[in-house]
Amino acid sequence: MAKRSFNEQLNDSRDMPKISILEDPKAIALYGGTKLLIAPPIAYDELMRKVPAGKVITSDRIRAHLATRFGADGTCPLTAGIFINVAAKASLERGTDETPFWRTLKKDGELNEKYPEGIEGQKRRLEMEGHTVVQKGKRYFVKDFESRLFTL
Repeated sequence: MAKRSFNEQLNDSRDMPKISILEDPKAIALYGGTKLLIAPPIAYDELMRKVPAGKVITSDRIRAHLATRFGADGTCPLTAGIFINVAAKASLERGTDETPFWRTLKKDGELNEKYPEGIEGQKRRLEMEGHTVVQKGKRYFVKDFESRLFTL
């Protein structure tokens, strides 16, 4: 079977959105409740597209927005990370109708090394939009990202 393109993956919602009911006390404590959302990849892409030039958003803010929108207590961080990366790779795969994935940061304003152009590509794009990127150890962050956060 041929591997599906990133755009095929992006547009494949399968049985999502899906809310899993958690019963394990540790999981409930970790995710902040019993209802855990697995949102479709396209939902992440739609929100990432809303962030204008000069602004940024964090993956945890996108996750919180989706949880509220779908009536869940939290979202699955693993699938969120995967689907945010699918949106980024699908954007480059299309070559047009770009999703500004570089504006979506990890929590605490950290750049995402898993994006298709790596840290250097994300850093270059953010700096072109007026952001300052600083290195802390081996990690990179948008300086004062809180003042540039986009509100969904």
